[in-house]
Amino acid sequence: MSFLEEIQRRRTFGIISHPDAGKTTLTEKLLLFGGAIQEAGAVKSNKIKKGATSDFMEIERQRGISVSTSVLAFNYKDKKINILDTPGHKDFAEDTFRTLTAVDSVIVVIDVAKGVEEQTEKLVAVCRMRNIPMIVFINKLDREGHDAFDLMDEVEQKLGLTVTPLSFPIGMGYDFQGIYNLWEKNINLFSGDSRKNIEETIAFSDLQNPELEKIIGQKPADKLREELELIDEVYPKFSQEDYLEGKLQPVFFGSALNNFGVRELLDCFINIAPAPRVKDSDTRPVKPEEEKLSGFVFKIHANMDPKHRDRLAFIKIVSGTFERNKPYYHVRQKKNLKFSSPNAFFAEKKEIVDISYPGDIVGLHDTGNFKIGDTLTEGEIMNFKGIPSFSPEHFRYINNADPMKAKQLDKGVDQLMDEGVAQLFTLEMNNRKVIGTVGALQYEVIQYRLEHEYGAKCTYENFPVHKACWVKPDDAKNEEFKEFKRIKQKFLAKDKYDQLVFLADSDFTIQMTQNKYPSVKLYFTSELD
Repeated sequence: MSFLEEIQRRRTFGIISHPDAGKTTLTEKLLLFGGAIQEAGAVKSNKIKKGATSDFMEIERQRGISVSTSVLAFNYKDKKINILDTPGHKDFAEDTFRTLTAVDSVIVVIDVAKGVEEQTEKLVAVCRMRNIPMIVFINKLDREGHDAFDLMDEVEQKLGLTVTPLSFPIGMGYDFQGIYNLWEKNINLFSGDSRKNIEETIAFSDLQNPELEKIIGQKPADKLREELELIDEVYPKFSQEDYLEGKLQPVFFGSALNNFGVRELLDCFINIAPAPRVKDSDTRPVKPEEEKLSGFVFKIHANMDPKHRDRLAFIKIVSGTFERNKPYYHVRQKKNLKFSSPNAFFAEKKEIVDISYPGDIVGLHDTGNFKIGDTLTEGEIMNFKGIPSFSPEHFRYINNADPMKAKQLDKGVDQLMDEGVAQLFTLEMNNRKVIGTVGALQYEVIQYRLEHEYGAKCTYENFPVHKACWVKPDDAKNEEFKEFKRIKQKFLAKDKYDQLVFLADSDFTIQMTQNKYPSVKLYFTSELD
């Protein structure tokens, strides 16, 4: 296959939703269609002893939630699909925001009973900001939930999307009989047998056909015809161009747990979703079909294999090909690096690959060279944009609970911070370390992982800070900045990139500081543009 054909067959997307909407279950079912797993595991079911393939950290299995983004790849028909399964829990939102910089499109999962939830709103806002094409999957149709039209209205109003259904449910909850696929013009009947991997479909090009009554009954048939007429009048016709520009979002209905409606979603997805797209860098837009390699680190994961204490840097390839054992230029460190065992993924299973193409995610064994946002090229000096750190909302001092293990604690904290689990601030005044996180649950994860992966124990104490503000003076030598540093000395810290940060105790303090020192600029993300 030629280089251009390889790019065209790649589909790299993320699945986003509120926790519990069924995101990990949907991921599992998509893998089932790719023939990648034989039996899908349910995240919470005790009947199936097999845990979900994409949840491989011990703490995820205990809690039944996903806390780290996993990368899964499989082939389906003639396409190579890369899925980035993101944590839905709001305490891990930062990891998800960064993952969204590495995807070309997104599937948004919505629970039929709960409708649009808060976390979904935040994530969709990020996708809209970047014009990422989105498909909406309304899940759990075999349970009682809202009316399909009400749900689509809610999606339009709360998420600011323009939707058009490409499949539509026949009944809902107890009366749920199946799905009419508007994209392929056929009916998929629901048997309720989750052991069946793939349901039967019946082609129906003419809805006036009396066979319809025989299959689903008189009332449901009349209702379906009415609803489809309404869809025809109310919703815009699907246009791939509008979808790719982020102006129109197709909607599919189904039940991921029962593997129902998933094939329709996947078949349509591989047809309409974008191949790898152009990405902006600080010097120019980079096209996937360029010959020279470029890519960036969007995630670092320590201890993928607890036996080996390894760190993997996840790199999204933007252009060119990534070849094993070929030297590439690390822009921030200004040096060439070679990689003898680049990995491709299938949840826990990794395999060494000789060549990867734009759209692929490659895992590189890292001995501490990489930080999130780093760019690799074949010599060109540029950085990809849009991978910031956000201001944390919780702050605690971290203390060593076992003086004999100080070295392990430092190493563990250092590696977990490089991974982007949380942010580390070192106070200028006394060098005490403060950990800032977006959500409180991360403190538990850090404590758990320090103990189980590094053999170090820590305790926390509260540190009353409201927000971290990155500081950038107009002129580092002027008197105003010197006075700011002297007065605010107790609240100044350095982040791990050695940038100056002001830890403010309230919005009022931030306001007063900005009024008093107008030449000292404060930012709430670490990208100081």
